Amino acid sequence: MKRKIRVVIADDSLIARELIKKILETDVYIAVIGVAKNGKEAVEMVSALRPDIVTLDLRMPVMDGFEAIEQIMAFNPTPILVITATAFEKKKEIVFEALALGALDIVAKPSPEMWGDFSRVGGELIMKIKTLSSVPVITHLKGKEKKLKKIVVPKNIDKFRIIAIGASTGGPQAILNILGRFSENFPAGIVIVQHIAAGFAEKLVEWLDKKCKISVQLAKQGQKIIPGQALIAPDGAHSIIGENGLIKLIKTSSVNGHCPSIDVLFSSVASVYRADSIGIILTGMGRDGVEGMKEIKSVGGKTIAQDEDSCIVFGMPKVTIDNVEVDKVISLDLIPNEIISILSKGNNE
Repeated sequence: MKRKIRVVIADDSLIARELIKKILETDVYIAVIGVAKNGKEAVEMVSALRPDIVTLDLRMPVMDGFEAIEQIMAFNPTPILVITATAFEKKKEIVFEALALGALDIVAKPSPEMWGDFSRVGGELIMKIKTLSSVPVITHLKGKEKKLKKIVVPKNIDKFRIIAIGASTGGPQAILNILGRFSENFPAGIVIVQHIAAGFAEKLVEWLDKKCKISVQLAKQGQKIIPGQALIAPDGAHSIIGENGLIKLIKTSSVNGHCPSIDVLFSSVASVYRADSIGIILTGMGRDGVEGMKEIKSVGGKTIAQDEDSCIVFGMPKVTIDNVEVDKVISLDLIPNEIISILSKGNNE
């Protein structure tokens, strides 16, 4: 018999605790073994019960979620899924500090109005619990972020290229690891689709922009792709690159269950930039991006997939590797240097 996934829930709201517990227990392979009202109780339960995963709110009395993450990851490293309200104050970007401290992912907190609609509301939550519960985690001492060593960009790069990045679970940290290595004179344009809970894309952009030398912006209708700038697709619209190199935001149905979709972005990049495109698939679950990577490969663009050892979830990269003959399968830490290598060679082609 398959062992149940053992979960501890931490939230100061009784309604939220009950709703999350009821959603999770609709799945026969999930068992809620502890319910905490604050971060202090959560830390104690993790130490005593050794769950497979913890769901954690961030704003709680006695000890907030940030300190709880620090304590858990320092003394009893355990997969942590942050569950927080989409209307999370005005400084929603601080949610991403929780990821820097060691949390694996973020989902929007279900509201009381969602009672009785567990199939719609609970599907993503249950899937993330199942996926993240088996992720190997490491000790984070006081949540210290790794110092990102900047890369020196050769001065002779003058051929414009575009870098298209797709990421899902674990993506914010991975994207920071790449963009944070580039200087403000980075010679290529960057477009990104990050699967993330509704309402968080704009704050992800603010968080990354504060930590990176290059400009990080939310993509806007008609915006031109320029060197030294990273554009992240907004919620609820597919980002497409037009023939004139301008962003088009198309509000239509989901592709591969996502809007924005990596496949849609990658396909347009391949169509417009052809051999001058670089496609990169990072950590995440699902298969979004496979068809788009095929197109980038077919027109002579370069393709990179993050390797298994450096992924939080080796889902999208694995499916891509299995279906596309990608040029490089490498560690996240090596991707920035590989990008510079490709850009440098471009002048000699």
